Order: sequence, then structure tokens, then C-alpha cells
Amino acid sequence: MAESVRRLLGKPGAVDLRPYTKLLPAIEAEEDGLRELSDTELTDRAIDLGNAELPYERGDLVSLCAVGREAARRALDERPFDSQLLGVMALLDGHVAEMATGEGKTLAGALAAAGFSLRGKRVHVLSVNDYLARRDAEWMRPLYDLLGVTVGWINEESTPRERRAAYACDVTYVAVSELGFDVLRDRMVTDVDDRVVPEPSVAIIDEADSVLVDEARVPLVLAGAAESLSADVEMADVVRTLTPRLHYEVDGEGRNVQLTDAGIDAVEKALGGVDLYSEDDTSVLPQVNLALHAHVLLQRDVHYVVRDGEVRLINESRGRIALLQRWPDGLQAAVEAKEKVALSETGEVLDSITVQSLVLRYPVRAGMTGTAMSVAEQLREFYELEVAVIPDNKPCVRRDHGTRLYATREEKEDALVAKVEEVHASGRPILIGTQDVAESELLAGRLRGAGLECVVLNAKNDADEAAIIAEAGTHGAITVSTQMAGRGTDIRLGGSDMSDRDRVVEAGGLYVMGFGRYPSSRLDGQLRGRAGRQGDPGDSIFFVSMDDDLLVNHASETTGYQTTGDGEITDEGWLAMVDHAQRVAEGQLLEVHRNTWRYNQLIDVQRDVVLEHREKVLTGDEGVRHVAADSPERYEELVEELDEETVARAARLITLYHLDRGWTDHNAFLAELREGIHLRFLGRRDPLDEFNREAVPVFKGFLDEARARAAKSFEELEVRDGELDVSEVGVKRPSMTWTYMVHDHPFSSALETLVGRLKGGRGAAGRG
Repeated sequence: MAESVRRLLGKPGAVDLRPYTKLLPAIEAEEDGLRELSDTELTDRAIDLGNAELPYERGDLVSLCAVGREAARRALDERPFDSQLLGVMALLDGHVAEMATGEGKTLAGALAAAGFSLRGKRVHVLSVNDYLARRDAEWMRPLYDLLGVTVGWINEESTPRERRAAYACDVTYVAVSELGFDVLRDRMVTDVDDRVVPEPSVAIIDEADSVLVDEARVPLVLAGAAESLSADVEMADVVRTLTPRLHYEVDGEGRNVQLTDAGIDAVEKALGGVDLYSEDDTSVLPQVNLALHAHVLLQRDVHYVVRDGEVRLINESRGRIALLQRWPDGLQAAVEAKEKVALSETGEVLDSITVQSLVLRYPVRAGMTGTAMSVAEQLREFYELEVAVIPDNKPCVRRDHGTRLYATREEKEDALVAKVEEVHASGRPILIGTQDVAESELLAGRLRGAGLECVVLNAKNDADEAAIIAEAGTHGAITVSTQMAGRGTDIRLGGSDMSDRDRVVEAGGLYVMGFGRYPSSRLDGQLRGRAGRQGDPGDSIFFVSMDDDLLVNHASETTGYQTTGDGEITDEGWLAMVDHAQRVAEGQLLEVHRNTWRYNQLIDVQRDVVLEHREKVLTGDEGVRHVAADSPERYEELVEELDEETVARAARLITLYHLDRGWTDHNAFLAELREGIHLRFLGRRDPLDEFNREAVPVFKGFLDEARARAAKSFEELEVRDGELDVSEVGVKRPSMTWTYMVHDHPFSSALETLVGRLKGGRGAAGRG
């Protein structure tokens, strides 16, 4: 009834599964005949499906699912459930299939990818991390081989040659961040043969809600080497001596820090009597703010870890090390100085792309996840995707016990440890989800102190995650883990070999405990979903305290409650407030996503203009045609003296350089404009409108200016030893480049930023 009403009202999540369900008997009817075929004949039958265009007609869809089911049975010893075939058909129709944890999304995605590929489409299966990209590609390879489909995978260590080979396959598994970085690098090439990413065709997004919603708030950035900041170490030493509340203040949400008047005096004295606000030297204050930001707002084992003498960022939505990623604008060096490790080079942003822009490049998009309905509106708004809710193969019998609320963190911790002791006595495996690395280690220490041995999975040992998760269902196991989203490995009762399954099932299955509620109900659901897979028994419960960040930052009231003797708050009104705080947090995250999208709309339009012109220069004669027209005499002189091909190549390199240099400078202008645009809030003007009003006219002369600079450089070219060296006229590429993801919150808290600046009076350093 609920689904019918949703369809009637046109609500998200209303994809009608009945047309797919009607095909299931016909698919099953083909099974016996297909089992008689040899492997070669089955492969030929699959290849024959590629003779028509997409979308699949009814008969072809039946044949594809039947052949895919038989191929999976032979290659993987897995016969896809009817529910998985419903997921395959939903994906082939360009929907997001909501399939619960343990329902076989990986196999459904592979069959859909093969289905697209057999119809001549190149498919990219986008995952949340490198580990899953490689694991799923290798796991599904026998299936693809039997269906006559080639498959490859990419991780951050893949060389350009390996990337090119993987992208040349029919199906490529790649983390969304790696794909984005490849696209950014391709935009900077000076030779067509250096590009690695083919034209986009079909994207199937695994963990679609995490990729399309969570990661969409985090732009992917390509940076190039620039000058280093030699004062970082000195600044770190100075701010290390400052006292909280006396020398600096942090806002209530822990997002902004600013010097007090006493702090300003102390810093100026420590730096030899400088004036932080002198108009003669404006470089000191930004360095102080960066050092203050690094020292106060970025916490070790929460936002980053120190490993092998290097600062490694933690992807907060994944709980993993964010390899080859860093903070921009000198902040990376400030954190390195704080931790007293070797300083890495600073850089400037060459280009960036949002996950949303990256995914929208694909004409065909589909996805799968266990928690899509809670973001169905966003998937429709930002990606034009509808959610198809696939029924479980077996009913879920997990018992969800809701939330237990306590006054303080200590009382919450006591209650959780007591619950662990109680459950552990029965031999049931326990999985405890925490918010960050520091929290996981503190809780693990408390458990061990109570005689409860446990295994910890966090960003410090994420390389071991598959082995740890695989054994988390072992009889008597206790596993403490940071964010479970995207872990990608099922927890099988009885351990990886399921040898003790019956004993664990009899004890009650996996017991999931949350040490705090997450800022999103989806993340809560992903943690809960680790128990109760495929009809298994299981339980879940969450422990929350009034001093948790979720309530401190998002609850309307945190005082006035009554507690029991152990500090528990049982009043239904206060328990409802926890849900309300989470909804407020979700609303803020949605606004961040929406504002990131709005802000980047204009940038995307301007970038597309530059990229279109750049493509003409790279692949055609646009560059040489312009310099020949602007500097005809010099052009003719060089072609007599050398040859047209050599001169054309120099013209191309010069033109590409000035286009790229101009875009880098324009990016810097836009970043600076955005940084101060919040103050327009004072005049009751919309910051986004103001941003667009100023950014549009500045860009109008972009191509003409780049052309003029290219012509000037071309005029200055000299022939030396029979060659043209464009570096002599300033044309050079960055000595090194790197990639990172940066939290970007444009316009998300104009009032907060304004209040912070007014409160500090004389400058502030902010997170995000």
C-alpha cells in the first residue's frame, strides 16, 4: 500500500518493480536449457545479446538474467537470488537499487555492468575506496570472463600505463576519487596520447548514497608545487605557548578559532614586536591563523594520524587514511610543523572537480546501496536518479533496541561496557561502532581494562580491515571499529569459514552497539545493517550522552533532564530530542551539499568554456592559428628557419600554458572572492548572488587575455641550437603535482562566520 501511494504522489523511492517481477518465472524457465550448454556455448549466448541497442527488450532482458545467473553459478558457485535479478534489472534501467547489507549488491552490480557492456557500452563501476575496487574486480573476474567481458581495476598506485590499460577494458572498477583525479590530470596534458580516461558512457556507483551525497560535499583537487612557507615551524612554536580562553577562543561548534586581544599581544611580542595588521606586510597574520587552526581545530587521531614520520589525513566519512590527500593553502605544512615532522611542499590549486560534476558527465547513471531511501530526494534533485527498493531475499529478523541516553560520556561508557560484559558472557560476537580513531582506542582500552579483549579497526590499521571484519562474527569476538560505511566485507556468523555458525546463531547472532549516534541516520543504519544479514539473528543498540558532539552542536536544549541512579535519561521527550538533533545535522549536511552544488554551477560553466577551447588547441590547430594571426611576421621567420611542425608544437605548448595558468589564477580569485563573500550578509544581500555578480564579468575577457599572453610569449621565442625552448619564455609545468580532497562549505554558515569575525574583532581561523 505504501509503495502504491508513493507512486501515486510521485515520491522518490516509488520505482514500480512489478514489470521486473513478472519476468522472474520466464528467467527461471530458461535455467535447465542453459545448464546443458558448454562454457563456450554459454559465452556465445551472452555475446549474442549484444546485437541490439539499449534498453533491453523484455525477451532480451530475460535471456540476459538467465545467462548471467548460469554464468554466476558456474564461475562463482553463486546462483543469484530473484531479489538480485530485480536489482540487476533496476540498474539496467538507470535506477539506484536499495539492497540491504548481505543481499549481494556486488554480484548484482557485476551482472548489470556486463549487461551494459554486452550492448557496447563502456562501464565504470565506482566504489568508495581502492580496496573495494580491486577486490570486486578480482572477485567478479571469472564471471566476466565467462560472459566474454574484459575487466580491469585501478588504485592510487597504478601507473599511467596501467590506468590506460584498465580504462580500455569493457568494465573498469575504480574509486570515485581516483577517477576524479585522473580526469583532472587529463585536463592538464599537453599531448593527446598522455590522457588515460576515455569518454564517459555508463557509471554504476557502489555505496551510491555515500559517493553521491557524502563525497559530493568534498571537492577533488589537483595541486602543483609552489613556494614553501619557511615560517611554519616558528609559527607552530609560537601558538604552542598560547593558553585557551586567555589567548584564543573557539566557537561553540569547534569550527572557528580566533585570537583575543591578549593573544594578539602575545603573538606580536613572540615574533619580535611585529604588527600583525600592518599594511606593509600582510603575510604574517595568515601564517599565524594557519598555525592556530592546525594547533587548535585539527586533532591528532581524529582528523589525521602520524605514520612513518608523515601526517596522513583521515577521511572522516570512511574512517580510513586518505592516501595521497592533503590540506590546501599551507594548512598541511602547519599541521606538519605542529607535529614536528618534515615539511612537505606547499602548492597552488590547478583545478578541482566535485563528485557531482564528475558523475553527471556520464549519460547513463545507476547505483546500489543499502540505505538509499533516506536520501532519495537528493538523488532525484542532484542526479535525476530514482530509487528502486529491492525486497530482501529473506526477511530481516534483527531486533533494533533503539537508543539509551545518558547524562555524561563516562556514564554512557559505563553502560556500554556493562552491556558488552553481559552479551559477551553468552558468547555472541559484538561489533562496536565509534566516531573516530581516538574514541576507538580509548574505548578499547576501557574494555581491556575490564578483562574484555577486543580487536580495533581504525585508520591506523585499515590495511588489515578485510581480515578483521571477516572474523568479527566469530564466537566470543569483540570488534571496535570506526565508521563502518564502505567497509564492504560481510560479517559472516561463525567467522570467515563459518565453521562455528550454528553455535553463534543459537547464541543470538551478532550484537551491534553504537558508541554514539552519527550525524546521519544513514550511517546509523549502515552500522545496524551489519547484523541480521540474509535472515540471520542479531541485535542493535545505540548509547548516547548529552555531551556527545551531535547533541552539543545540534540539540535545542541540553539541560533540565532527570536521570536514574546510573545516569540514564528515560524520558521519551529527551529521547526524541536525539532524533531531532540528528535531523538538524542532516539538514545542515544537505544545505552544505546544495550550496556546494550552487557555488560550483557557475564555476563549471566557466571551466567548460576553457576546456572546450583547450580541446581545440590540444587536438587541432587553434593554437597555431591564433599565434600566426597575432604574430604573423615572427611566425613566418620561425617556419623558414625551422619547420611548421616544430613551430606548431611550440605554439600549442605556449597556448596551453597560458590557458592553464589563467585558469589557476582565476581559481585563486574565485577562492578569495568566496572567502569574503559571507560579509555581504551584513547588507542583507544573498552571498551566492553576489558571488555570481562579481565572478561573471571577471571571466568575460579570459580567453582574449590568454590569447594575448600567448602571442606575447611567442614573439619572445628564440631559436637556440636549431631548437625552440618554450621554457625560456616562462612556459613550464609544475615540478610535481598531487591530489587531495578538501572540505568545502561555501555559504553554509554565513551568520556563524560573521559572528565569529565580529567576536574575535581582528581576524579568525576557521575549519572547513
